Amino acid sequence: MARELIVEADGGSRGNPGPAGYGAVVLDPASGEALAEAAEFIGTATNNVAEYKGLLAGLRAAHALDPEAAVHVRMDSKLVVEQMSGRWKIKHPDMKPLAAAAAAVFPPGRVTYEWIPRSRNKHADRLANEAMDAGRDGRQWEPRESRAALAGPADAAPARSAAARAADAAAEEAEAAEGRPSAAAPPVGWGAPDLGVPATFVLLRHGETALTPQKRFSGSGGTDPGLSDAGRRQAEATAAALAARGTVQAVVSSPLRRCQETAGTIAARLGLDVRVEDGLREADFGAWEGLTFAEVRERHPDDLDAWLRSAKAAPTGGGESFAAVARRVAVTRDKLIARYAGRTVLLVTHVTPIKTLVRLALGAPPESLFRMELSAASLSAVAYYADGNASLRLLNDTSHLR
Repeated sequence: MARELIVEADGGSRGNPGPAGYGAVVLDPASGEALAEAAEFIGTATNNVAEYKGLLAGLRAAHALDPEAAVHVRMDSKLVVEQMSGRWKIKHPDMKPLAAAAAAVFPPGRVTYEWIPRSRNKHADRLANEAMDAGRDGRQWEPRESRAALAGPADAAPARSAAARAADAAAEEAEAAEGRPSAAAPPVGWGAPDLGVPATFVLLRHGETALTPQKRFSGSGGTDPGLSDAGRRQAEATAAALAARGTVQAVVSSPLRRCQETAGTIAARLGLDVRVEDGLREADFGAWEGLTFAEVRERHPDDLDAWLRSAKAAPTGGGESFAAVARRVAVTRDKLIARYAGRTVLLVTHVTPIKTLVRLALGAPPESLFRMELSAASLSAVAYYADGNASLRLLNDTSHLR
């Protein structure tokens, strides 16, 4: 018998549209224990878009816990519940790809939906507010700062302003206008007659640093090296190749120095600005930073074996597991897909985020991360369609460096 999980999700916008965020929690139906939480500040968006993103995050968190589970979703958004149940038609273009992506997380029939009043959705509501507060302060929401799980029955959400209540009322009116009976829930698969132009991510691993030829662990917890002379030549060659193709419309970079230097060289050639996205940073390899694989094998053999066996195992000394990186990268992916719908974007990032994006696009298991080669300054590409499907277009292309 399939395991049962409950997902409670919410989203909010302080302005509708305005600064927005979502929250989601996965609960054990018997004990009520919170098994996983997710929250994210998503920039300027409407209440409904934030609610859909909360649903998507909650379903993905449940899938990460048990991909064979039966999931019951509880939300205080009648729009999302009715649309995902197939009773209302989805009209808004911003919601169609999110609904399709949510419908694709689990096979049809494995997810049920229930509307609940706001007073019973306090955990997810509080997470969404924490995410919006973090965004207001220029921070990313972190699970350890969450107070949602501490909220007892009498611990109500913060008082809402008149403007927020008015925004909620407007959102309810929008739900009534948006929702109409329909014959079916969002389609899953390749059957849609017109998926439109996909969001295409051109994935560039940064150029070489002094650590790259030595094959040393170099993540977000180390010395943050810049490009070597060879790395700068690789960045120039990549810039020339991308300028000749003429397809890149925006450049987004990891905050680490080696990526920003690579991205800056290319953006200058293309006449574009560089947007920095923290979610594209490399994994934190903890005490392994700066070491070779052989050195880690000698010093931390048990931890290395555990890391190779399980995506949930972290490197020695409080590093970041592949599972944690996957959650971060998936949230970043969804945010960038929404921001750059129908456009081609260069993402300058690292080995682990690129392999993770490829793995998620293919639906491959975590162990596939060890079965891909990504050379310095190599190009890969993934296209993301409006129905939630993805297509790997290119992997580890280094022809521009020859």
